[in-house]
Amino acid sequence: SEPFLIYKRQRGEEQAYVDLLENPDIVHYCLDKLFDLAYQDTLRIFESIPGVVSITYIAEDLGGQEGLLYSLEQIREFLLPGMKRMMDLTCQHGSFVFTHTDGAVREIIPDLIDIGMQVLNPIQWRCAGMDRAVLKRDFGHRIVFHGAMDNQQTLPFASAKDVRQEVLDNLTILGAGGGYILCPCHNIQSITPPENILAMYETAYEEGWT
Repeated sequence: SEPFLIYKRQRGEEQAYVDLLENPDIVHYCLDKLFDLAYQDTLRIFESIPGVVSITYIAEDLGGQEGLLYSLEQIREFLLPGMKRMMDLTCQHGSFVFTHTDGAVREIIPDLIDIGMQVLNPIQWRCAGMDRAVLKRDFGHRIVFHGAMDNQQTLPFASAKDVRQEVLDNLTILGAGGGYILCPCHNIQSITPPENILAMYETAYEEGWT
């Protein structure tokens, strides 16, 4: 679930951002309700099929192409407490915490790790501050990286040779010593040539075993 995304749909994109500054009580009230709904829904799943859920998706898009969508202070005040509650619930039931947040999110990764994130998706490495080697160096001993196949430039517009090279680069950089799951950064776009999709998966299958 992405509670603030739901909030933005309820209030409108512009008003939701204004609320963070001018109406924090409204934001807190609504997010408390939305996070509680997500919590109770997830709890029911764990109770209904105990021991079956291996990965739990805990998401909130925090980044754009150049930086965070909100200040660090806003993320820490409005979003991290609810996300931590969800992550705690996940770990209590033996499931891995899979966190999705698009974009340039380097600044907030330490906070996400501290509250319980175990897998980070989607690793948009062309965004500001998201250099793969630096992310691996700084965080590779604490989390698993998931994604990193660029679906904005490489997959739709590059050659199959370039796609194969990006697969190899990701395996070498992010996969060094383990801790990497290769996949597209996001949904494969409809303009993506089929040969590029095949090149990605075939190269990953041939070269990705360690």
